[in-house]
Amino acid sequence: MQAERYLVIDFEATCCDHGTVPREQMEIIEFGAVMVDGSTFKSVDEFQSFVRPQRHPRLTPFCTKLTSIHQGDVDSAPLFKDAVGLFKNWLYRYSGFAFCSWGDYDLKQLRQDCDFHRVPYPISAPHLNVKRLFAERQNLTKKPGLGDAVQLAGLEFSGVHHRGIDDARNIARLLPYVFGQARLAD
Repeated sequence: MQAERYLVIDFEATCCDHGTVPREQMEIIEFGAVMVDGSTFKSVDEFQSFVRPQRHPRLTPFCTKLTSIHQGDVDSAPLFKDAVGLFKNWLYRYSGFAFCSWGDYDLKQLRQDCDFHRVPYPISAPHLNVKRLFAERQNLTKKPGLGDAVQLAGLEFSGVHHRGIDDARNIARLLPYVFGQARLAD
């Protein structure tokens, strides 16, 4: 789907490797978003915000190690409803965009958090699973993780993997392989 712009989103959420944060109780702790021009695939703007979780306000050591997000980052962050407000103020300076994420996790997590916090769903654009589209466009038999896809494209991962803004930036770098003419090297 060609669009005037692509809104690339990656969320980080509360998590645990010991089951103390059930999947249905995970909450977004970082919004990472990049707005990409649909004809040049160049980033035109970014949005980043940490979010203070309510269900499990103390980050687990696993979560901090995975995301590099520290307790102080979320303790001083806005609540979800306020972060969504900031995000919408940024987002709706733009029009004609499609919402992209690497897989469907981010879409589902945003819907889950909106339901829990009783906040209207903020994105009025269709969602595109660019992980699936990347695999289809590049004729891959398996859908690669983000790090593997960046490597397959012959790029180096920029920033810290599992940080929302850095992952969004890297997904944005892969859009020419999804919607443009770029092909993976053999």
